[in-house]
Amino acid sequence: MKLSVATTSIPGDLLEKLETIADAGFTGVELYEPDLTGFAGTPEKVGAHTRALGLSVDVLQPFHDFEGQTGKARTGAFARLDHKLDLMQGLGARTLLVGSATDPATISDEDALCGDFTELANRCAERGVRAALLALPWGKCVQADAQALDMVNAVNHPAFGLALNSFFSLADGSQPARLRDIPGDKLFHVQLSDAPAMDFDIRHLKSHFGLLPGQGGLNLAGFVRVIARLNYDGPWSLARVSDTTQSSRDSFARDGFRALVSLLDEVARTEPAMRAPLSDLPQRVYPTGFEFVEFAADKDAERELAEMLAALCFRKERQHVSKDVALWRQGAANLVINSDPKGFAAESFVQHGPTVCDMGLRVRDADQTVTRATALGTPEFSQPVGVGELDIPAIKGVGGSVVHFIDEKSDLHRVWDIEFDPVPRTEAIPPAGLRRIDHVAQTMRYQEMQSWLTYYTTTFEMDKTAVVDVVDPSGIVLSQAISSPEGEVRLNLNGAGQRRTFAGAFLADRFGAGVQHIAFLSDCIFETSGHLAEAGFSRLEIAENYYIDLKSRFGLEGAFVDKLREGNILYDRDGDGEYFQIYSTPIFDGFFFEIVERRRGYQGYGARNAPIRLAAQMRYQQAQKVG
Repeated sequence: MKLSVATTSIPGDLLEKLETIADAGFTGVELYEPDLTGFAGTPEKVGAHTRALGLSVDVLQPFHDFEGQTGKARTGAFARLDHKLDLMQGLGARTLLVGSATDPATISDEDALCGDFTELANRCAERGVRAALLALPWGKCVQADAQALDMVNAVNHPAFGLALNSFFSLADGSQPARLRDIPGDKLFHVQLSDAPAMDFDIRHLKSHFGLLPGQGGLNLAGFVRVIARLNYDGPWSLARVSDTTQSSRDSFARDGFRALVSLLDEVARTEPAMRAPLSDLPQRVYPTGFEFVEFAADKDAERELAEMLAALCFRKERQHVSKDVALWRQGAANLVINSDPKGFAAESFVQHGPTVCDMGLRVRDADQTVTRATALGTPEFSQPVGVGELDIPAIKGVGGSVVHFIDEKSDLHRVWDIEFDPVPRTEAIPPAGLRRIDHVAQTMRYQEMQSWLTYYTTTFEMDKTAVVDVVDPSGIVLSQAISSPEGEVRLNLNGAGQRRTFAGAFLADRFGAGVQHIAFLSDCIFETSGHLAEAGFSRLEIAENYYIDLKSRFGLEGAFVDKLREGNILYDRDGDGEYFQIYSTPIFDGFFFEIVERRRGYQGYGARNAPIRLAAQMRYQQAQKVG
């Protein structure tokens, strides 16, 4: 199976683009002609370099405004065609991608259009190449796949076929099933691109909304399935992606390969007509819970964090047998404080200060999890293992973190008994009713959000929600939640831009992306609130105006609102579902904890309360500076 990507999606000069594409695992490219035009070398040199990297030039693009021209413009169009064919022969390219004409002067005479495309096909055949017609929604005469197919059938030439772009085919709400009657031998090229699932006219958006597969809401799996049943055997290519979604050259190529392979693999598992893109690739992994979250700290940060955990009624239960690593526990929530002067945590502390450096997820098979992740391009993580320690499978996460995997097929789930000794208890600390970790929120730059999303959704069996705009007092923060199907693992991805926002300040102070808060699940928020008050928990103070508005917004009883106000508890409701939130005051220049309760199937995260929380955090920080 050929996996291809358009060079226009990769930053850098042409040779850098090609090397990055090959390193990511692709086998072919769509060569964007301006990349070649700006390169100081011959097409033959580019073609030879491409082949030396193990790549093929599957497509040369773009070729626009060819058909329907008259007079000198028509003569010029055929001269441009001959030039393109010369380039193709030098490059060793197989297919010319022809976008339907958008020039307002294009004539609408179908016979004339068919005659132009017939001559194009003849000239391609003479050179031993072929052309694929892509219907552009903003084209003058050919705007839809059906129109392009009619033209291909009218020309009826083996060197002239159809190209499809999933964005153009699906973004207007059309269903993939309408493509099932395309003759397989007429389909020359397929581009895969995602977009938000919404009602819009894509003629007004053109290429500005392209996303990698899985980042949007289009039915790409259905699109691929229909095309596979046509016995399509050409490249599966990533079309040009909007510049606003990209970060670095390397990360886009890596994300693109991961997204493309994951999509094709998903379809191949249930579609006999589809070949798997990679052999022996394990299925996406179902995470069944958070096993632990680990903090990197020095002695001062350890004391500050330990005080906060004690106020949350966590207990220090175990100490590592040979390292300065402690386990704090309440219910099924395991928090690890690593202040050992050597190892990955120590390096993380030097780079980021006090930070979450590691996360452990419970899975059914830890080794298979690592196998899938590494096959998709994620680096495996390892460090020296001491005597009596377990070698726990792990991968490098995004933002410089690590993700370990715990299963019950071996001794991995006994890590706390094997590597840690119990800590003698001098005082019994009653728990506050925190049952487990509900969700973990990670903050990153806007440009990194889609990369993190692709990392998680291609490795793990997780669903995503729509992106939400959160109004910070100093700007906008984008938030997207992803979770396992039953909510055992929930992650919030928050994209920050401005330094003045609370999230933006966290990024600047941490020197990069990372976990900004951890939420714990309670079965009774009011009972938990009482225990926390007795333990001296420092919680965020919520403005009185919030509770006045809350009473009228949801029609709540006064006594109920008074209980919320007394505990600085935030409230949200969605249908019959209810959600309660308590926030700690921030530590480490922006990190904080949250306590939540979910009632009657509430699945959200209290998005409408986020501006209230952010305003309270800003007030707290300003008061700390004044104090």
